Amino acid sequence: MTVDAQITLTVLMGVFLVAVATFLTRIENWRSYTIVGGGGSFIEESGYIDEEKPAGIIRWLTTVDHKDIGILYGLYGVIAFTVGGLMVTIMRFDLVTASSLLGTATYNSLLTSHGITMLFLFGTPIIAAFANYLVPLIIGADDMAFPRINAIAFWLLPPAALLIWAGFFAQPLGLFEPAQTTWTMYTPLSLGETGASADAVGGTGVDLMLLGLHLSGVAATMGAINFIATIFTQRGEQVSWANLDIFSWTILTQSGLILFAFPLLGSALLMLLADRNLGTAFFLTDGGNILWQHLFWFFGHPEVYILVLPPMGIVSYVLPRFAGRKLFGFKFVVYSTLAIGVLSFGVWAHHMFATGIDPRVRASFMAVSIAISIPSAVKTFNWITTLWNGRIRLTTPMLFCLGFISNFIIGGVTGVFLASIPIDLVLHDTYYVVGHFHYIFMGAIAVAVFAGLYYWFPLVTGRMYQTSLGKAHFWLTMIGTNVTFLAMIFLGYGGMPRRYATYLPEFATMHRVATFGAILLLIGQIIWLYNMVVSWFEGKRVESADPWNLRQDNVRTVEWQWFEQKLDTRLAADGGDEDVVPDGGEDVAPDGNEDVAPDGGDEDVAPDGNEDVAPDGSETAAESADRESDLPDRTDD
Repeated sequence: MTVDAQITLTVLMGVFLVAVATFLTRIENWRSYTIVGGGGSFIEESGYIDEEKPAGIIRWLTTVDHKDIGILYGLYGVIAFTVGGLMVTIMRFDLVTASSLLGTATYNSLLTSHGITMLFLFGTPIIAAFANYLVPLIIGADDMAFPRINAIAFWLLPPAALLIWAGFFAQPLGLFEPAQTTWTMYTPLSLGETGASADAVGGTGVDLMLLGLHLSGVAATMGAINFIATIFTQRGEQVSWANLDIFSWTILTQSGLILFAFPLLGSALLMLLADRNLGTAFFLTDGGNILWQHLFWFFGHPEVYILVLPPMGIVSYVLPRFAGRKLFGFKFVVYSTLAIGVLSFGVWAHHMFATGIDPRVRASFMAVSIAISIPSAVKTFNWITTLWNGRIRLTTPMLFCLGFISNFIIGGVTGVFLASIPIDLVLHDTYYVVGHFHYIFMGAIAVAVFAGLYYWFPLVTGRMYQTSLGKAHFWLTMIGTNVTFLAMIFLGYGGMPRRYATYLPEFATMHRVATFGAILLLIGQIIWLYNMVVSWFEGKRVESADPWNLRQDNVRTVEWQWFEQKLDTRLAADGGDEDVVPDGGEDVAPDGNEDVAPDGGDEDVAPDGNEDVAPDGSETAAESADRESDLPDRTDD
C-alpha cells in the first residue's frame, strides 16, 4: 500500500472514531441504569439517576448489565467460531489432494487467521461469556465490580476482529493481502523485509493483524482485572474463600494468568510493530529470532491454560449435578487449579527444544513440563471418582462432560511425550503437534464449552433445546474429533511437517481420513447452531425452576435460585399481576435489598447472607429440606 493510501486510511479511521464518540455523547441520559430492573428510577449515593433498560439496539449498545454483556460475548464467540470453522474446513478440503488447489498464499492466509481467530476471538471471549453471566449470580454480587469497564472490554473486540480479518476484505479490492505469518508470527518471517512474499508478510495486512491482536489483549486484560476485583470485593456475606465455587476459582486463576501473560504479548507486538515501521531492531539483530520465541511462548503456553482452566471449572461444576453427588476432593481440585496457574509460567521453553538452547536449561524445562501433568491428573482422577457409585444421568451436558474427560486424557498424554526432549526433537513441527493441540482445544475446551451451553441454556433463555439434536451433536463431535486428530497424530509419526499446503503422495490417505473427520465435525456444529438458534426463539418454555431435577440429589446450585425468581416473575407477568423487567430479572426494593420471592414465600435469592452455600455452590441439606423435593425423576434432558 502506498503512503498516500495509508494516510487516507488513517484519516478515515479518525473520522469514524470521532463519529462514534459524537453518537455516544448525544445519546440522552447515557448513564448507568438498573441492572435488575424495578420499573422506575431512583437516585444512588453517587448521584446518578438509574433507569430501566432501554429497548432495541440502544439497549445492547449501551448496556452495562453483566448478563447482557455475557450474551454479547457469547454471540461474538459463536460468530468467531463459525468463521474459524469455515476457514479450517476450506483448508481441509484443499488438503484432499497433494497439490494445493487454493495456492500456498491463500492457504497460509487461512492458516494464520484460523489459529488467531480460534485462540483470541473464540476461546477467550466464549469463556468471558460464561464468566460474565454466571460469576456474579453464583457469588451473590449485584454486578461486576466495574460495569462500564466490563462493557468497554467487550466493545474493543469487534474492531479487533475486523483488524485481524482486514486482509480478506481488502484483497478483492486490490489493496493488501492477509497476513501469512501463522499464528506464532515468528521472526524474521513476520518482519517481511525481503523475498517474493514481502508484501504478504510485511504489508498492511500484518500491521493490522498485530494491532487487532494487541486490541484483543487489552480487552482480555481489562476483563481479567474486573473479574479479580469482583471475586475479591463483591462476594455475598456467606461466600468465603472456603466455600467459593470451583468455577469462580478457575476464573480467578485464569484472570491472574492473563494479567501476567497478555501484557508481555502486547509488549512483544509493539516491539515487532516498531521493527516493521519505525526502524528499530529488537528482532533484527543476532538472536532476535530466539528473543521473539522466548517472548511469544512465555505468553503462548500460559495461554493454553488460560483457555483450558475455565472449561475444567465448567466440567467440575456441571458433572456432579448429573452424578448425583458433590465433587470429590473439592479442595484438591482447587489446589491443582492454583498449581497449574503457577507452573504454567515455567514450561514455555519446551516449544524451543529444537533451537539449540543450553542442554541444562532444556532439562529443567522438561522437568517442569512433565510436572505440570500432575495437577491435571489430580483433576482427572477426581472427576472419575465423582462418577464412582453416582446416580449418573446421561443428559446432553453430562455426555459432553464425559467427552471432555476422554479427549483431555488423550490430549494430555500426547503432550507428555512432547515434554520429553528426545521425543520432541523427532516430533517437533510435525502434524503430531497439531493433533495433540487440537485434542486439547477442540476435543476438550470446545467440548466443555458445549457442556456449559447446554446446561445453562434454560437459565439464559427460559426455553429447552431439542434433546435429540443435542445428542446427535455430541456423537458427531466426538467421532469427528477422534477421526480427525488421530489421523493427524499418525501423520506426525510418519514425518508429515505442519503448516504445509502440499505433501508427498504417501500422506494422502491419512489427510483424506482427517478431512472426513472434519466433515463430521462440520455437520455436528451445523446441527448445534441450528438447535441453539431455533430453540432460543421457539423452544419449549421451561415451566419448572428446577429443569434438571437437581433438588432430589441436593445438588442444585445458587444460580438456579435466581432463575426461580426470574421464572416466577415471568409467570406473574403472564397472569397480568406483575410487570416483567426488560432483562427478566428480579425486582429490587427501594433500599436496594432483594424482595421476598414472587410467590410470596420467605426465601431470598442466594446469596443474600441468609442461606448457606456448599463449597461447590450447591444448596446445603438444611436448606434443601425446606423445599419441595417430590418432583418426578428425570432421566433425560
